[in-house]
Amino acid sequence: MIERADYVSLNGLAIAGMAKSKDMMSSIDARLRAIVELRVSQINGCAYCVDLHTMEARQAGETQQRLDCLTVWHEVPFFDDAEKAALAWAEAVTLIAESGASDSVYDALSPHFSEKQIVDLTLIIAQMNAWNRLAISFQHLPDARPE
Repeated sequence: MIERADYVSLNGLAIAGMAKSKDMMSSIDARLRAIVELRVSQINGCAYCVDLHTMEARQAGETQQRLDCLTVWHEVPFFDDAEKAALAWAEAVTLIAESGASDSVYDALSPHFSEKQIVDLTLIIAQMNAWNRLAISFQHLPDARPE
C-alpha cells in the first residue's frame, strides 16, 4: 500500500499542534498511557499506531506478556483494577457510536483516578482516535524494523 498523502508535511503546523498537546495530559503515567493508546489503536485497526505504541509501551517498562494479552485484558489477571477501568473507558470512548459511554464504566474510574486524570485520560483516548483516523485514512504504515 502506498501512502495517499504526506499529511505531516502538507499541514505540519496542525500536526505539530496535535503532538504538542500530548504534554498537557501529563497526569497519566507513561506506561498506562501507552497501553491505552495501544488498545485504542488495536480497536481501530491502525497498523502504524499499534507498532508505535507497542514500542513505547516496552520503553515504558511494559512486559511482553501483558502486551500479548492486551486484546483480552478482561480475561487475564495481569492488569490491576485501575488499568482495567482505564481500558474499559478507552473501549467505551472509542466505540462511543455503538455503545455510548455508560455511567457504570465512567463510575469505575473514580476510585482510581482524580477528575483531572479522567479528563486527561479521555483526551488521550480522543486524541488517539484522531491519530488513528489520520494514519488509516492516508494509509500510513510502519517501516519494518531490523530484528
